[in-house]
Amino acid sequence: MLIQIKQFTVNKRFPLTISRGTTATTTNVWVEIEEDRIVGWGEASPFSIGEHRQTTEAIQAALQQVAPRLEKFSPLDRQEIEEFLIKSDIPSAARSAVDVALHDWMGKKAGLPLWRLWGLDCDRIVPISVTVGINTPEGAKQRVRDWVNYIDAKVLKVKLGSPQGIESDRAMFAAVRSEAPSAKISVDANGGWNLSDAVKMCEWLAEYGVVYVEQPLPQGQEENLSELKKKSPLPIFVDESCFTSRDIPQLADSVDGINLKLMKSGGLTEAMRMIHTARAYGLQVMFGCYSDSCLSNTALSHLSPLADYLDLDSHLNLIDDPFSGATIQNGCLLPKDLPGLGVNRF
Repeated sequence: MLIQIKQFTVNKRFPLTISRGTTATTTNVWVEIEEDRIVGWGEASPFSIGEHRQTTEAIQAALQQVAPRLEKFSPLDRQEIEEFLIKSDIPSAARSAVDVALHDWMGKKAGLPLWRLWGLDCDRIVPISVTVGINTPEGAKQRVRDWVNYIDAKVLKVKLGSPQGIESDRAMFAAVRSEAPSAKISVDANGGWNLSDAVKMCEWLAEYGVVYVEQPLPQGQEENLSELKKKSPLPIFVDESCFTSRDIPQLADSVDGINLKLMKSGGLTEAMRMIHTARAYGLQVMFGCYSDSCLSNTALSHLSPLADYLDLDSHLNLIDDPFSGATIQNGCLLPKDLPGLGVNRF
């Protein structure tokens, strides 16, 4: 099989601020895998979590290093390819780009979309949430209005964990709730609270009808999650603390759910393992994204019938997404009934 590796840059319509900083522009990596005149597509987007920093340059270099050694495989050799990539110790985002491209190729070879190959029911797909980043109270209210005007958003994810402290978080959240009194709202602190503040915020947010709180504590403080879960009236989900299915067993008694992302997991193959592992432990599952284009979010949309919550909105905030794929219908991101991912280039 032949492999091509390219870069493309995407710009956000509205820069996104979380507890770790602000992002406005991202350069992602696009992988094409070709055999039998069929081309599969995958994407890698950079991210940084503590010591886990996957830059565009590192992803590109790793893919270029392994590409010549991958050419001996067929796109159908996904088990062998996965084992090879893991042993090669390349970034998980790079593995994801290859894995998604292989799945896209398989679907195109079979002439079926991935959701049909997996036997999934798209009627079970829940609406996606749209993200309101850390902002001033008035800025946050304006962002809610922007989303409502764009896709008539009914589900919001509010980023908290402001460096200015929980009083700033409370002021911003209260502004969002006043602007969207009937919306379903979850909160993501991106590890921006300590245990004491997390307990206070979970109790306070419960009074506002929040659905769940995501990553309240920093990665590395997982030992405190159990105490937080005991004291929190809200479900606790983890994101930065959970990369793959191997992380789930030690977290299972301390949380209520996990946030699965392609760039952390290493692709759709591991994403499926994570879903089944989480379910075996009685945990809920949500899907998330980084600065992913429509290509990656469409890939996850094919697995979306298996998720409880969906946060796949990154591509909706891009002014120059080069791809088109899954479409918004009644607030849901629905994959198309086309072979493979069903993704095209503009």
